[in-house]
Amino acid sequence: MNIKLSGHYGYSRLIKTALPSIAMMLVSSIYGIVDGLFVSNFAGKTGFAAVNLMWPAIMTLGALGQMVGSGGSALIGKIKGEGYPQKADRVFTMLVSFLCCCGVLLGLLFAIFCPLIARWLGSDADMMEECVLYGRICMVGLPVYMLQQAFQAFYMAAERPQLGTWLSIGCGLVNIVLDAVFVWLCGWGVVGAAIATSLSQVVGGVFPLIYFSSKKINKGSLHLIERVHTLWPYIGKACTNGLSEYVGCISLSIVSICYNLQLMNYLGQDGVAAYGIVMYISFVLCAFFIGYNIALTPIIGFHYGADNLTELRSLFRKSTVIVLSFGCLITLVAEVFASPAARIFVAYDTSLTLLTTKAIRIYALCFLICGWNMFISALFTGLQNGKVSAMASFMRSIVFEMIAVWTLPALLGIDSIWWAVNVSEVLTLLFCTFLMIRYAPQLLRQKR
Repeated sequence: MNIKLSGHYGYSRLIKTALPSIAMMLVSSIYGIVDGLFVSNFAGKTGFAAVNLMWPAIMTLGALGQMVGSGGSALIGKIKGEGYPQKADRVFTMLVSFLCCCGVLLGLLFAIFCPLIARWLGSDADMMEECVLYGRICMVGLPVYMLQQAFQAFYMAAERPQLGTWLSIGCGLVNIVLDAVFVWLCGWGVVGAAIATSLSQVVGGVFPLIYFSSKKINKGSLHLIERVHTLWPYIGKACTNGLSEYVGCISLSIVSICYNLQLMNYLGQDGVAAYGIVMYISFVLCAFFIGYNIALTPIIGFHYGADNLTELRSLFRKSTVIVLSFGCLITLVAEVFASPAARIFVAYDTSLTLLTTKAIRIYALCFLICGWNMFISALFTGLQNGKVSAMASFMRSIVFEMIAVWTLPALLGIDSIWWAVNVSEVLTLLFCTFLMIRYAPQLLRQKR
């Protein structure tokens, strides 16, 4: 299925256009939890806690790819909407080159300081060795991990979202097979999980380089070219424009670190393991919202570049209905399947299963409204207003939730920590409503 950024989008076309990106993110999130499943069941609770402790820091670096990809895809959509396809190719090439350089440098620095980072994240002596091994091996694949994150957004800008879906499936299968071999059959524990993850990321990061560099196999509307002058203003614009997506990702990592510190203090490794499972479930369910926003951002950017206010209003109204409907359905699914999901990970420990089930059911209430909050941030990214987009994401994922994480347990006990995200989403809903009234009132008006 080929898509076009131009033209009118009704409900049916919006959903059909977003489905490949949703499927891509859903598959990516599912294979992202495979490490946890294998490590928990075949390497034990300590290894599982070590993976969950290190992953937020690794994800913080990988999220730079999502920042450049999301901000860059909106920028490329705008440039194409203005009628400059060759310029879009030049900007695309420069962004990919920039990410490759960043990945090598940051991966090297992280590997050097990995023991210090692990201690800062709260690792105890029992977990330290596995934390360092997992972190350093994952850093070998950091450049391709960052590219993989970026290309997930660029596929839509290239009008080839289905390519991302199929590639995500391929990466997932590679990761699952290698986890089974390295973690289960070979018994390599967290080392095997890290190797499996890195090799699957090579597939997701290198194949797109080959595809977008070849005009023989790439019949889309976006290409990597051989030579391009440094376009620093566009790199800065893409980074600024995608800042909200990066803030959303790193804030998730920062908040996860805060959760882990609090839970290690109150509940020990059981608390960290339970929260890790909650995050895995959250990654899968939030994939619907993230995938939809990935598809929508370049469409908004295109119509913004074409100065089509009527279509922008239509996209806003229809997207609001879609994401709120998704939210109700996702919450229902999470509540019904909380116990089976917990048993998949930790059926060997009854008390941990009960703790995880309760945590999932409380946490899942946030899906009722978090989709709309995430959509508002993506909307401003598409409108080239990265500062407001970042403001929405920053308040949602860092300010409101961190305050709740640190204050609720002190006031109401450790069980209240699972309510922190719900408090954060309600406050963000009010804040995003203010942002729409303040910075995008024209989208709230009905067409006359």
